[in-house]
Amino acid sequence: MQVDLTAIRIDYARAGLHERDLDPSPLVQLDTWLREAIAAEHPEPTAMTLATVTPDGDPAARVVLLKGLDDRGLVFFTNYESDKGRQLERASRACACFFWVMLERQARVTGVVSKVTREESEAYFRSRPRESQLGAWASRQSVVVSGREAIESSLAEARARFGDGEIPCPPHWGGYRLVPDRVELWQGRPSRLHDRLRYTRVADASWTIERLSP
Repeated sequence: MQVDLTAIRIDYARAGLHERDLDPSPLVQLDTWLREAIAAEHPEPTAMTLATVTPDGDPAARVVLLKGLDDRGLVFFTNYESDKGRQLERASRACACFFWVMLERQARVTGVVSKVTREESEAYFRSRPRESQLGAWASRQSVVVSGREAIESSLAEARARFGDGEIPCPPHWGGYRLVPDRVELWQGRPSRLHDRLRYTRVADASWTIERLSP
């Protein structure tokens, strides 16, 4: 049965977003919104779409999970040899986008990405479930495989390799930190006249806040 996609429409009216309510730091404000999404039991509140650029200039986007947020930036972890890892090696700028639909909110964070320290990567890796640790060794992320059986075979090899012992952090796996120079916060409003407020970093490491037309 054909669905009329043009008829699917939600008029957002939950809340407004005013300059006077914002923290001077976008990272503090983003942390506030993230905590509110968690408190609202939003599904996958830390999920963010990470956009990078391929060597051919094509946009590339995928969903990753935020694993750290402080005044230094946003942290996520992945295989350094994956598509996104190779893309970030060539072009170190990226954009992360959160969409908390239950709160009618979106946040876009744009800036420079660099690897976190090896100590940070190893500390986070130790906190992961054992099966996830094994998966990091078993998966050659983004590489074409012959089928699901090849992945299961690699996982079995990893289990045999490490047995019941400690699983070290793979050298090809670790974290990235996105240091923003622009952060846009979006709050849905009626009639598609949404509130859009953008932080832009200035030379003295402070931020300007501007309202954008919806």
